[in-house]
Amino acid sequence: QVQLVESGGGLVQAGGSLRLSCAASGITFSINAMGWYRRTPGKQRELVARICSGGNTNYADSVKGRFTILRGNAKNRVYLQMNSLKPEDTAVYYCNVDGSWLGSAYDYWGQGTQVTVSS
Repeated sequence: QVQLVESGGGLVQAGGSLRLSCAASGITFSINAMGWYRRTPGKQRELVARICSGGNTNYADSVKGRFTILRGNAKNRVYLQMNSLKPEDTAVYYCNVDGSWLGSAYDYWGQGTQVTVSS
């Protein structure tokens, strides 16, 4: 069974830092990219950061210069280093992995971890 488990969320004051971690297991396909998305109550999910297998990254404009996405050496982990946090960063953060195998596409999501930034 494919599982993505996020950790590292919590309550932090504005200007503080958190590091989110995602551990993936049961991956039997070729990973194209891993990323982090977030969702606030009543809002649609949005891309925060994404890293492709070749190392290319992309970020939401709102987090550029503050957040960094990193892949673990074993390729089954992805991290999101969040610095200079703002109240508007408050959301549930979800880990995502997409890949392909024998012409089929795969897309999996974790259960999410809550990040709350107080002012």
